[in-house]
Amino acid sequence: MKVVIVDDTKLNLTLLEHQVRKLPDCESICFTDPVAALDWCLANEPDLMVVDFNMPVMDGIELTKRFRARYPNIPVLMVTANHDTKVRHDALEFGVNDFLNKPLDNTEFKARSKNMLDLRLHQKHLEEKVRARTLDLQNAMERIVEQERETIFCLARAAEYRDPETGAHIIRMAHYSKIIARNLGLSVEQQDLLLQAAPMHDIGKVGTPDMILLKPGKLTVEEFANMKKHAEIGYEVLKASSSHLLQVAAEIAYTHHEKFDGSGYPRGLKGTEIPLFGRIVAVADVFDALTSERPYKKAWSVEQASQLLREGVGAHFDPECVEAFFSNFDEVLEIKQKFADEEIVPEENTLE
Repeated sequence: MKVVIVDDTKLNLTLLEHQVRKLPDCESICFTDPVAALDWCLANEPDLMVVDFNMPVMDGIELTKRFRARYPNIPVLMVTANHDTKVRHDALEFGVNDFLNKPLDNTEFKARSKNMLDLRLHQKHLEEKVRARTLDLQNAMERIVEQERETIFCLARAAEYRDPETGAHIIRMAHYSKIIARNLGLSVEQQDLLLQAAPMHDIGKVGTPDMILLKPGKLTVEEFANMKKHAEIGYEVLKASSSHLLQVAAEIAYTHHEKFDGSGYPRGLKGTEIPLFGRIVAVADVFDALTSERPYKKAWSVEQASQLLREGVGAHFDPECVEAFFSNFDEVLEIKQKFADEEIVPEENTLE
């Protein structure tokens, strides 16, 4: 246990240091200069500070006040010959725990110091328990979050298996979404949240009939109207969860088919009425859908898909999201290559 002793009189300092040596498992750090003592305490955590009241430059009360700003719980024992009640009240107000009168009673010093060090030791044990339990809680929360993410990804893959698209699609579009979010200046936490929630954007397709979802040709007006219901279905599936991640996923599922000019679905939202994550995912999802080969269509070239995005600025897409998407386009292409689909042989009957 580290005991800091501060007294501008060297004789008093020597006497106090001698008494501290009699305490079990203690070492003393002595200062005649209160400023130097404070500097040491700010860099090294003590277990008890024994301080004289009457000192030049900085008295014991001022030293205690500054010490308390850093260490609200470490005990402070003041040694003083001053019996003024106001001085003691001021000292207590600024954080002194106990007093010893001069001339010093060695027995009393030993007893009071030991009591304070026992209190400090108990504090340290409690702090260690809190740290250990906090770490356990953090680890448990990380496991829960990871399990939640795994569940979300599995649900997203389940939806994709009913869809002619592939699991790689949800990985690519999620990473594209994160790039857009980063280039828009969103926080790292928001970027990661979007990365985890975006794969659920089409979970509502679990409610789309196979005859529509897997049709290898152009949908009729009625069939397309049925297909569009997947946005609302996805929202209804996810919105009731208490998980913040799933609530964000619900919002994305509900809004990623809205268009910036208000011509999208399901609610015809316009401009910034569309939540930002929905506007971001719209860009990422369309680009990946266009550049991916499917049994019913060939992949567009990157140049063709890029042109469509640029032509859709202000109509289909949020201009800022499109600009953010192309700001680091080399990274987009790296993701496209890294998470490439397996080769697919297109059927003759293609979707127009």
